[in-house]
Amino acid sequence: MVNLTALGALLGGALAAGVLVMLSAVRRSGRAAEAPRRSARRGSLRLWLMRAGIPGFSPAAFVVVTALGAVLCAALVLALFGVPGFALAAGCAGGAVPWALVGWRSRARRLATRTAWPDVVDHLVAAVRSGIALPEAVAALATLGPEATREQFARYGREYRASGEFARCIGELKTELADPVFDRIAETLKMAREVGGTELVGVLRSLAAALREDAATRGELQARQTWVVNAARLGVAAPWLVLALLAARPEGREAYGTAAGTAVIAVAAVVSVIAYRVMIAIGKLPEERRWFR
Repeated sequence: MVNLTALGALLGGALAAGVLVMLSAVRRSGRAAEAPRRSARRGSLRLWLMRAGIPGFSPAAFVVVTALGAVLCAALVLALFGVPGFALAAGCAGGAVPWALVGWRSRARRLATRTAWPDVVDHLVAAVRSGIALPEAVAALATLGPEATREQFARYGREYRASGEFARCIGELKTELADPVFDRIAETLKMAREVGGTELVGVLRSLAAALREDAATRGELQARQTWVVNAARLGVAAPWLVLALLAARPEGREAYGTAAGTAVIAVAAVVSVIAYRVMIAIGKLPEERRWFR
C-alpha cells in the first residue's frame, strides 16, 4: 500500500521545486530587463562626471562618497544637538553636497566653454585658410585651442589617429561636450568634409561673430540676475541657522526631539527644497536646445 504521507511529501517537494524554478526564471527575466536601465543610468552619471572634469571618478565611487557624506553629517549633527529630525535633515543635505559640487563644476566648465567657442572657431578658420585638413585642424585644438576645451579635443585626436573615422570621432566629441554651439560647429565641419565647398571660412566667421554677441548678452543678463540666486541661498540657509541656534538650547532640543518636532523639521525641509528650486528656476536663463545630437 502506498504510503500517503511519503507521497504527499514527494508531491509537496515537487510543487515547491516547480514554484522555485518559476520564481527564479521570473527574477532572472526581471534582472535582464532591469540591466539595460541600470547601465543607462550608470552611463548618464559617468557622462555627467566627465562633463564636470572628473572622468577618473567612477559612478560607484561617487555614490559611496554621497552615502558617506550623508552618514557623517547626520552623525555629527546628532552628536552635537541630539535631535533626530535635525540629524536626518543634515544627512540629506550632506548627501546632496557632492551632487551640488559636481553640478556647480559642470556649470562652471560649460560657461567657460561657451565663452571659448568663438576662439575655437577662429582657430578653425586660421587652420582652414592655411590648408590644414579638417580632422587635423580639429585635433590641433588640443594644443592651440582654449584651455577649457583642450582635454576633450585631445581625446578626439587620439581616437581619430587610432581609427581615421572623422564622422564617428566628431560624433563622440559632440556627445562628450553636449553643447548646442559645438553641435552646429561639428555639423558644419562634417558637411564640409563630406561634400566640400568654398564657403566654410565665411560660415565659420559669421558663426564666431554671432557667438561673441550671444556671450556678451548672456553675461549681462546673468550679472543682473545674480541677486535672485543669492536671495534663494540666503532664504534657504537662514531658517536652518535659526533652528541650529534653537536646538543648541536644552528646551529647544526637548521640543524638537519629539515626534511633532520631527514632523515640523521634515515639513520645513520639504518646503525649503521646493522654494529653493522655484527661486533657481525663476533666475535661470533659458538654455539653447540641442538640435543636432
